[in-house]
Amino acid sequence: MCLVLPPRLTASARTLRDTARRRGLRTVQLPDGVVPGELRDGDAHLHAGPSFADAVAPALGIAPLEAPADWLARLPVTFVRREIRAVPLREAYALRRPVFAKSPNDKSIPALVYADGSRLPGPDAVDPETVVLVSDVTVFDAEYRLFLLDGQVHTGSRYAMSGRLDMAPLTASACAFGSELLAAAGHTLPSAIVVDVGTTDAGQWAVVEANAAWASGCYDSDPDRALDVVLRAAGPAARLTERDTAFVR
Repeated sequence: MCLVLPPRLTASARTLRDTARRRGLRTVQLPDGVVPGELRDGDAHLHAGPSFADAVAPALGIAPLEAPADWLARLPVTFVRREIRAVPLREAYALRRPVFAKSPNDKSIPALVYADGSRLPGPDAVDPETVVLVSDVTVFDAEYRLFLLDGQVHTGSRYAMSGRLDMAPLTASACAFGSELLAAAGHTLPSAIVVDVGTTDAGQWAVVEANAAWASGCYDSDPDRALDVVLRAAGPAARLTERDTAFVR
């Protein structure tokens, strides 16, 4: 088994690399998007950003899993505590109020509060048909990352307080909210995924967003258990289960 990594490693990627090596996995850091022949027929897995994954996953025979683009918008309001819509960027241009907007599964539209739709990236930068998530502006007091595997919270950690990086162990209440979410909507997610959750300034638990585990930082999560999720989330297409086929990027 081999864990493939991109040219530049974040602190989290280095942690997962070292964890993989302790398990006896081979790790390969590619200098660019060219996949060597010896990796093309192997048991390869991936931890990288979306652009690099798009460049190398097909040649590696990897099926990266991610949540549907409109997953967050389809959740019941009791889990998100705000109005969220998944719309084409051309429609979002017409918004004339402050909104939080982001790309569902990549960084083409930066995750920011925009004064109105006219401040979103223009058609010269992003295809107007690109789906964007737009939501009410919501303040989160504390935010937690949950690594989910086979319908369970496998590990996780706090990563922010009042919008600033602040790592700490996962709390029982964050884990309980994740379990409640999985009980209600776990079937709408792949078997391995990351979901960020948090408490709003009104004291309510809410889902922040879903992220591909293969592109997510592990923060203060148990690195071994986070690696379990990453390996499942971006592994050989030949081993893909029927359940996960609908969630391949």
